[in-house]
Amino acid sequence: MSTYTPRASEIERAWHVVDAEGLILGRMATEVASILRGKHKPTFTPHMDTGDHVVIVNADKVVLTGAKTTDKMVYDHSGYPGGLRSRAFGGLLSERSDEAVRRTIRGMLPKNRLGRQMITKLKVYRGPEHPHEAQQPQPLEIEHARARTS
Repeated sequence: MSTYTPRASEIERAWHVVDAEGLILGRMATEVASILRGKHKPTFTPHMDTGDHVVIVNADKVVLTGAKTTDKMVYDHSGYPGGLRSRAFGGLLSERSDEAVRRTIRGMLPKNRLGRQMITKLKVYRGPEHPHEAQQPQPLEIEHARARTS
């Protein structure tokens, strides 16, 4: 029996919309990263990009649990000696919530050219509007990632 590897012409890509309002960031990010990789499909192959497109709306309403807004740090480096900048994750989430969500999901993808190809299928928007109506995206329910209100 030989191992099945899908051809590029056999890969079918769907579009999914995730409403991030009230979702916990990390739990949502793991589900989205799995869809971007294609692990939900029976034709999943680790060395190929078989994943779907994901559109995330309402990124500014995502929830962090615990003290991550103050304790978790985000690091950027300019490339020059002494060019390391750090700030709290809550600051990045309040200023650029779309970038915070994108960074979180990117950290869960492979760290090679395949991961860089997969992250291009992710579209993140701060508000409820997105320009991808022509692709007819399907709403994706990530129910276990909802923050508890009680």
